[in-house]
Amino acid sequence: MQQELVTREMTSEGPVRGRKVGARGAGTKKRSVTVNIAESPLTWLHAHGHLEDRLYEAGERLRADWERAQLGPNITMSWDVVRIRGTGDAGLSATERQIAAKRRFGEACDSAGKGLQDILWRVVCSGETLPIAEKALEWPARSGKLVLKLALERVADYYRIR
Repeated sequence: MQQELVTREMTSEGPVRGRKVGARGAGTKKRSVTVNIAESPLTWLHAHGHLEDRLYEAGERLRADWERAQLGPNITMSWDVVRIRGTGDAGLSATERQIAAKRRFGEACDSAGKGLQDILWRVVCSGETLPIAEKALEWPARSGKLVLKLALERVADYYRIR
């Protein structure tokens, strides 16, 4: 299945509006870059050779569990049907799958260690870039990649990724 590439031209002032990507206006001296807004910071690090496949897969599994557990902000209450034992299918209900994902997410973060959970959540789940996460955590510049790799190694061990 082909995934559509979503791009947006960005300048130092923000996204370019009202003209085609790559088109230049008369007398424009601004620098711009085309950004794939569908690409996560983790995918970018992997695509540019900064993360090996094992670490990338660990990050994607962690993010998937975070999304399945619906740990992001909610705007309304859940209207899921309550399942009564002995009725319906023998599989897990949506709520049970959500609880299982939340348990896996918590255990994976715990396996990373107390000081490494912040960088995992910020980059993998929240989608912050490394420089933004480093600044928010008040870390030295260029230290986030090393710490993120260490955290992802531990998460990969938790998920038993070879």
